[in-house]
Amino acid sequence: MQVLEFPAYDFRLKNSENKPYIFDPIRKKFVHLTPEEWVRQHVLQFLIQTKGYPTSLINVEKEINIYNTKKRYDVVVFHSDGSIFLVVECKRPKVGITQATFDQIARYNLQLKGELLMVTNGLQHYFCAMDFEQERYHFLKELPKYTIK
Repeated sequence: MQVLEFPAYDFRLKNSENKPYIFDPIRKKFVHLTPEEWVRQHVLQFLIQTKGYPTSLINVEKEINIYNTKKRYDVVVFHSDGSIFLVVECKRPKVGITQATFDQIARYNLQLKGELLMVTNGLQHYFCAMDFEQERYHFLKELPKYTIK
């Protein structure tokens, strides 16, 4: 798999029926290793190992209903009170981060109401803080480390 712009992490990998799999520590199972999943697993390790987010507050690939259409978010991090702290949208490395990517995560966040957004293709990372009163987001230099709310 392609080297990404994240620290080096150790992953549990396996092959089954000539397909590669990677262990997802949140879903607690091996999942098919696609380029987007490679990015998602790096994001999870970044959140857990580098930023200190507890695995108990992280959710991966859950279905949500946006304008009567079923969608799946990549990663959500909750506060301990159940409110959403961070929404992450992952793209495979060959997909550029465009305005359409930000529009997608903004649509998801209309329902989720996360405080922060992260968009990444593994090579480029963007972090944003939501300003719900002005209905816009502000770019951040980096994602903050975990702190208890």
